[in-house]
Amino acid sequence: MSKSRNLLAILGLLLAVFAGSASAELKQGRDYDLINPPQPTEKGKVEVIEFFSYMCPHCDHIDPLVNKWQKTLAKDVVLRRVPVIFRPQWEAPARLYYTLEAMGELERLHSAAFAAIHRENLDLSTEQGVANWAATKGLDRKKFADTFNSFAVQSKTQGSKQKQGAYGIPGVPSFVVAGKYRTPDNFSGGFDELFKLVNELINQSRVEQGNKK
Repeated sequence: MSKSRNLLAILGLLLAVFAGSASAELKQGRDYDLINPPQPTEKGKVEVIEFFSYMCPHCDHIDPLVNKWQKTLAKDVVLRRVPVIFRPQWEAPARLYYTLEAMGELERLHSAAFAAIHRENLDLSTEQGVANWAATKGLDRKKFADTFNSFAVQSKTQGSKQKQGAYGIPGVPSFVVAGKYRTPDNFSGGFDELFKLVNELINQSRVEQGNKK
């Protein structure tokens, strides 16, 4: 009798495990949208792209969490950021991102750009606005202007527009994993659930690519 009960208990546990595994399975249309066609990524790495804009209040709210989450990523995961341009006023902030990157100031001033717009109420939607702000952060005005208007920065900004289209970005913040999986625009969970989802997509992509941590 005790053996039968033990067998039933084991079977019940196995069913619970399989049920939990099934419920945790990611589903297209609910947990992610597929990029069609998939975009190329760096071989041997699981690429995560955060599509964002300095002008977006939701991107501002999630920025410190992205910075914290980035520190937890495994060595085979690379995070890249791509500024989107949904309207003309978003182009100057996008070029600001690539200007700071080119000048080696991105790590110092990335989050400060969010603060300037959303807490200091500064207008960074024009070249003059971003140049004035950059000067207050100790950047040489001429060097900033030359970099801002350089061919390299203009090319990267144009590339952002192309990526935005190729990845079918409907809104921001949006995360794309392995050039294939895009977080849904209608995601109803909070930021914690969003990062959990991205981590699950990373794990799924790692298995598909045959990578090892």
